[in-house]
Amino acid sequence: MAAILRTLTLTLLLSGLPLDAQPQAAEPLIEGLESDHYSLRLERIASGLAHPWSLAFLPGGDLLVSERPGRLARIDQAGRVTHVEGIPEVSARGQGGLLDLSLHPRFGDGEHDWLYFTWSQSGNGGSATTLSRARLANDALTHIETLLVQDRFSAPGRHYGSRLAWLHDGTLLMSIGDRGRTPPRAQDGGDHAGSVLRLTEKGGVPPDNPFVDDAAVLDELFTLGNRNPQGLTVTDAGLPWSTEHGPRTGDELNRLIGGENYGWPVVSRGNDYATNRPIGRNSAPGMRDPLHVFEGRFAPSGLAEVTGDTFSAWQGHFLAGGLASERLVRLALEADEVVEHEVLLEGEVGRIRDVRQAPSGAIYLLEDAASGAIYRLTPMDSSP
Repeated sequence: MAAILRTLTLTLLLSGLPLDAQPQAAEPLIEGLESDHYSLRLERIASGLAHPWSLAFLPGGDLLVSERPGRLARIDQAGRVTHVEGIPEVSARGQGGLLDLSLHPRFGDGEHDWLYFTWSQSGNGGSATTLSRARLANDALTHIETLLVQDRFSAPGRHYGSRLAWLHDGTLLMSIGDRGRTPPRAQDGGDHAGSVLRLTEKGGVPPDNPFVDDAAVLDELFTLGNRNPQGLTVTDAGLPWSTEHGPRTGDELNRLIGGENYGWPVVSRGNDYATNRPIGRNSAPGMRDPLHVFEGRFAPSGLAEVTGDTFSAWQGHFLAGGLASERLVRLALEADEVVEHEVLLEGEVGRIRDVRQAPSGAIYLLEDAASGAIYRLTPMDSSP
């Protein structure tokens, strides 16, 4: 009932608002959205974005937002939207397009001012997930370098994975989905599909990667047996975590450990789309079980650890976004066990594609829609 009332409140507040791409300043949508620890404020920062996929915070306060059809938006603090030129020609079929964004951890020192981005590239046999990096100058990408192309181009246009996260040692994690193929490819160590890769900042192989001495597994692989990881974060303690799509239910939260096999499709808590019968087993020797399985069809995308003083009661908790569920969920863990599970949003934003915490401490959310938007979540006792 609370979720219905919140959704009704949002509908009333949104009535009459323009849904085009005109720039606009932050606009309050809900004041006093109650959670277990905070009374929250939800604002819309900008709208009219074509299936926004990822968000990055530039020094000075501007935002970069990838739009899946192949545009990169730059949004200033007044909400004005401009578009960056020089984007490679993406394969925007199905779930493909311009996907994740990540700044080098030392961005701002001049030497390391690189924007890393993933995208689906057309090629012989279909498309592949690609990692590139570029400089950003005068609202254009320059010095574009292709760092890694998935080893096999294939159809159809789904399950690209494509999240990025930096480990504390300066290496880069990159997820690649199983590409939705039958039979699934995630158990093939000689295939990038259905895995998380670990790369150097230039796209090479770190010498201590877990499979470098295994001739049956590609050197880039950090984990395998992953279906379609679209949430990826590294905690303040340096631990990588991911959320990944199950088939029909069975969406997972995993702590990523180098060299581990996460089971897909031998192990799964989800069901077949056509028959609704279980796929695989709940557990198997040599394969790592999920630490948490989301209820129902959550469809996870976007994962962030809460840090800092703005949400001090949530320190170290995860915020996970949901697409089909349209939920933002807070998870608190103790010793790798979920001890608190709270639905913060359900329908107020729509399909949540990405979740990020800004340097200011505010939580930013991307709505995945043909005319999508950016939202900001803050405690009511903080400045809007």
